[in-house]
Amino acid sequence: MPRELIDTGTDKRYVRRDGEGQFKESDDVGRSSAVDQKRDAKAKSKKGEGDRGDR
Repeated sequence: MPRELIDTGTDKRYVRRDGEGQFKESDDVGRSSAVDQKRDAKAKSKKGEGDRGDR
């Protein structure tokens, strides 16, 4: 499942849902993009799944 951006008004988060629509994973946008920028991915990832580039 691709991750989606949720804006709560106070912060923004990337979330991934399971088959039932419940939250499965949640990452803060600032941390996620900071880590992504520091490292070069060894493998390409599909659109919407940028956090899974090296899995």
